[in-house]
Amino acid sequence: MASFNRETLCIKIQTEDFDLTTEISALRQDHKNIGAVVSFVGTVRDMNEGDEVSVLELEHYAGMTEKSLEKIRLEAHQRWSLEASMIIHRVGKLLPSDQIVLVAVASQHRENAFHAAHFIMDYLKTNAPFWKKETLPNGDVRWVDSRVSDQEAAQRWAV
Repeated sequence: MASFNRETLCIKIQTEDFDLTTEISALRQDHKNIGAVVSFVGTVRDMNEGDEVSVLELEHYAGMTEKSLEKIRLEAHQRWSLEASMIIHRVGKLLPSDQIVLVAVASQHRENAFHAAHFIMDYLKTNAPFWKKETLPNGDVRWVDSRVSDQEAAQRWAV
């Protein structure tokens, strides 16, 4: 298991899988006043646009992606009273049902945690620089475009 410190806790881009229990424990460490932790774990779907998906490959631009995620995370802290938050996003080749993303938020009260987690996920889907490529069972490869529904979800948070 990786050791945790404040510098590596908030944003992680990694190829390896993550353990929800371990990550939530690290998030809560040293925060005795937490009354709520909300987490979202996204997984790779086996279908997209009516086609079966064999492999999802994620690419990112190192440095730029982390900065983008940190900006989203800090904006959530500005909007809601939060004690801690983290974003873990995997890159590389993933199979259907693999975990792809973890957003976890801790606050004194559940409403703040629910709203912040929802906001972070919506903004991550639309503003974080990840590129997704799907491989279909017949070997065809296609890039995944952003969805209109993701753009609409992010718009609900516009100020």
